[in-house]
Amino acid sequence: MTFSELGLSPKVLAAVEASGYTEPTPIQAQSIPHVLARRDVLGIAQTGTGKTASFTLPMLTLLESGRARARMPRTLILEPTRELAAQVEESFAKYGQNHKLSMALLIGGVSFGDQDAKLTRGVDVLIATPGRLLDHHERGRLLLNGIEILVIDEADRMLDMGFIPDIERICKLIPPSRQTLFFSATMPPEITRLTEQFLRNPERVEVGRPATAAVTVTQLLVAASDDPSEKRDALRRAVRDADAFKNAIVFCNRKRDVAVVYKSLQRHGFKVAALHGDLDQRARMAALDSFKTGEVDLLVASDVAARGLDIPAVSHVINYDVPHHAEDYVHRIGRTGRAGLTGVAITLVAPSDAKNLQAIERLTDVPIAWQGEPLDPGAAAERPRAAGRGRAGARRREAAPSEDRAAPPPREAAKPAPRRRRARPEAAPADEPVMAAAVEPRKAAEPAPVARTRRPEPERRSQSTASDDRVVGLGDHVPAFLLRPTRLARA
Repeated sequence: MTFSELGLSPKVLAAVEASGYTEPTPIQAQSIPHVLARRDVLGIAQTGTGKTASFTLPMLTLLESGRARARMPRTLILEPTRELAAQVEESFAKYGQNHKLSMALLIGGVSFGDQDAKLTRGVDVLIATPGRLLDHHERGRLLLNGIEILVIDEADRMLDMGFIPDIERICKLIPPSRQTLFFSATMPPEITRLTEQFLRNPERVEVGRPATAAVTVTQLLVAASDDPSEKRDALRRAVRDADAFKNAIVFCNRKRDVAVVYKSLQRHGFKVAALHGDLDQRARMAALDSFKTGEVDLLVASDVAARGLDIPAVSHVINYDVPHHAEDYVHRIGRTGRAGLTGVAITLVAPSDAKNLQAIERLTDVPIAWQGEPLDPGAAAERPRAAGRGRAGARRREAAPSEDRAAPPPREAAKPAPRRRRARPEAAPADEPVMAAAVEPRKAAEPAPVARTRRPEPERRSQSTASDDRVVGLGDHVPAFLLRPTRLARA
């Protein structure tokens, strides 16, 4: 089958031919006719099989008739990440080179002014992340009652990672007569039930079993240690010993681990860049561009780079951490072996990752081969539970007394040293003269103080009773303004 048999317009066919594509992928061949027929579509296919073109090409054909109006876009594409939204914009620019369609990209990290200027002129295609889209709507700068086609890309991620309230709110702002398209590489049953409230009698297009990796990706496991330094050593060996290595994306579960691994690889002479959600938009785009152009060989990233990014000719994907969710593994390794090319996915497996590895093999239904010595299945059970990880656990193990070690004799309780009392000014002897100016007012105001006998201090005293001669009120000093005579008010 060729693209000309799918019903696309001549302008779109010319752009596809200029891009070098001749035959559609299975997901494209099955979904494009349904989109052109204005049907709702639920598309499920493996990563790297061309899902973006499955809705981009028919949308360009449908948008050839009609015109955009100010602040009322005609189509809306929702993406979970900024990088994926920018990539979809590039796809529209490439396939829509023969069209005079306007586009706007609404993502965070970019000024509102530039985005608002494009909306004012009117856009045919609006590509956005949910948060920034709602920001523009709440400011009264965007109307969604003219949307004809709604596309939710990476649907499982959008619905499963906290976007459900935003998606529901956006769908209420869009006319119910819209056409809705869902595309994703994984679609668990619980997520499928959520799509029923957004789709109307959809055409389910499923290419291959859900949550499976492309056959062009060779999957390997490498045994590693739970110790961070030894695990970083294993990562460097995996990079140096990789066959036909060109470049690689190194995935970590946590953003702080991204920074640690990035600094470690940089310190050992690797050309590396870092990408995670806490970086500003300019730094994120710079890291992606440096990896795409070959300026760096390694891109250490969090799962923000695991969804939908189409980076050409990535030879390796290395999972520094086994993902907590098995679906994320499918998306991660889908960054390599794309567009018919071959790729290698290497996963470092520590003893604590046994359960996550079992979940991945259960989801993909494919046993993954080990490179080198496999991990000892009893290694996780041999680790003492009470001992912590890393140096802190080692210190606790060294400090804990063992059963065969003789306990040291109990030390004799040492008496605490008596606390030093701050010297208090002694009362002046009776035969010494005292300043009359300071004592004379007190004689008039109060009787002469009675001499007090200091009690002997006990040998051990608590802090709360450190002083028997507590100062009450103002002590020995009375401010002069309190000694001034006052007039009584007449009745």
